Amino acid sequence: MSDVRICLTCGGKAKYKEKDGVIIFTKVEEDVAFKKIEQLKKAMTKYKEKVEALELQIAELKKSK
Repeated sequence: MSDVRICLTCGGKAKYKEKDGVIIFTKVEEDVAFKKIEQLKKAMTKYKEKVEALELQIAELKKSK
């Protein structure tokens, strides 16, 4: 994940990078942020579905003992 901080020059949210001792701020575009949020939501949904399926399997295994 990107390191997002407040830009020292403009005061807006920006990606923070330090390379060879030089600090670089890159403006965060709203479209980029919304795409990343959407990706995270999809990943969390998939994870949640897998967890629920595993919980059902565990419940079935406990019943069979």
